[in-house]
Amino acid sequence: MKILGDKTVIRHTYENTVATLLFDEVIVVTDSLVIFKEITENGGYAIMSREEHESGSERIAEAAADIDADVIINVQGDEPFVKKEPLQNLLQIFQNDDRNLVEVASLMHKINDENLINDPNTVKVAVDKSFNALLFSRSVIPFYRDKNVTAIYYKHIGIYAYRKNALMNFTKWKSTPLELSEKLEQLRYLENGIRIKMILTNESPISIDTPEDLKEQKSF
Repeated sequence: MKILGDKTVIRHTYENTVATLLFDEVIVVTDSLVIFKEITENGGYAIMSREEHESGSERIAEAAADIDADVIINVQGDEPFVKKEPLQNLLQIFQNDDRNLVEVASLMHKINDENLINDPNTVKVAVDKSFNALLFSRSVIPFYRDKNVTAIYYKHIGIYAYRKNALMNFTKWKSTPLELSEKLEQLRYLENGIRIKMILTNESPISIDTPEDLKEQKSF
């Protein structure tokens, strides 16, 4: 397990999510006995899942099947610096959605750094005028053919909120062509006609996706 400061990355993520006080329950869903013990032996709540899931959403859906919940938030285990406000903004979208039009929502952050824009580990998202996702890609999107046009790029932050039905439906669909090409599970929703509402946030939590990310944050 990755160590950050005096704790593992997964414990930072779990404890910071609990500390927001936004949720009835916070559960770590994992197929790793090591992670399961790390959470439960430190007073947390964890569930062991099957090993063969192709995506995090499928793993969460397995655990959520027997949970009575309207909305489920997926905070990935590599988000140790998760904060309250972005999660609160996600929940607010569903609380204000009286007609249940929003099935899935996620977060994005405006970026200007050329290194991030061109980095395939930074997932970009293009949106419509209503901030519904049009496409997620590891490539540079949009491509600005006219260099006189002001470029706007959004980095996708991998925190999702789903209505339970939308999450359970995800597991019934086969993996889709764009999803397989990009290795981005959220594309399965778009390819099945499900909108993903994007929330613009000034908070850009630092994910520990690579050994370089972990090295940079060792001073935490």
